[in-house]
Amino acid sequence: MIGRAVERRRQPPTTLLGPGDDAAVVRAADGRVAVSADMLVEGRHFRLDWSTPEQVGRKAVAQNGADIAAMGGRPTAFLVSLGCPPDTPVSVASGISDGIGLAAEALDAGVVGGDLVQSAAVVVSVTVLGDLEGRAPVLRSGARAGDVVAVAGTLGHSAAGLAFLSTAHAGTDPSSAPLIDAHRVPSPPYTAGVDAARAGAHAMTDISDGLVADLRHIAEASEVRIRIDRRLFGGDPLLEAAGEVLHIDPWEWILTGGEDHALVATFAPETELPAGWTVIGDVVSGEDAPGVLVDGRDWAASGGWQSFDAG
Repeated sequence: MIGRAVERRRQPPTTLLGPGDDAAVVRAADGRVAVSADMLVEGRHFRLDWSTPEQVGRKAVAQNGADIAAMGGRPTAFLVSLGCPPDTPVSVASGISDGIGLAAEALDAGVVGGDLVQSAAVVVSVTVLGDLEGRAPVLRSGARAGDVVAVAGTLGHSAAGLAFLSTAHAGTDPSSAPLIDAHRVPSPPYTAGVDAARAGAHAMTDISDGLVADLRHIAEASEVRIRIDRRLFGGDPLLEAAGEVLHIDPWEWILTGGEDHALVATFAPETELPAGWTVIGDVVSGEDAPGVLVDGRDWAASGGWQSFDAG
């Protein structure tokens, strides 16, 4: 299984030594490596009756690659560990591996190693390495009063797709297919992270838990208050149509839906924003009470994804 997973993979120039030895060797162009890791657990983060194995693999790359983009870097290498029950069909393991490999190669990154173990459920654990290309990393703690807040990528599509999958409406409404696709395989705006770093973004993060929840991370790390104005958001006909079908306010998906892996950042007000970035709010002083306001008030609905449910 390991041999099949690596024999067809194409390695980029940053991979000096690929799979086959006890460790790989990856070029670190400026002497630093950005590193992040995430896990996908069957039944918690994906269902194989909702997604193909290849889609699961692609999703694993997206959620990890977005973390590097949120630091202003470019993914260069992935290490993948796959756990699965002994009766797992080879096609499932192969499909996940193929999805990971193809998604990594689309980023001009390599799958340089990993592990294969027996586990009670299918588990995909990915570590990603990234190149900051000589720039300082863009942190969550850099937001300043007076900054504008901007987003790149789509918001709420993954959450709306999950809502469709959780009802009998999946596949029965024209708006459901692209939203379900967005849940199965997110499309982070990878280059937007590099563009934001080059433009001098003060703070940035990817939207994995939900816009309000992830902006709260920036607000708390930077000791500021972030104000979101819904009038600045462009309309989204897909979400509006889905909301009518499912009787859900689309703003719930936009503000609290996670796993789109869009990017949100703060910039100095005089910055000429790169293409693909849209202003949605601003930053004010908040040392005594950092947080996020939506249209001048605290958002009363759910606050985003929680890794552990209350027992």
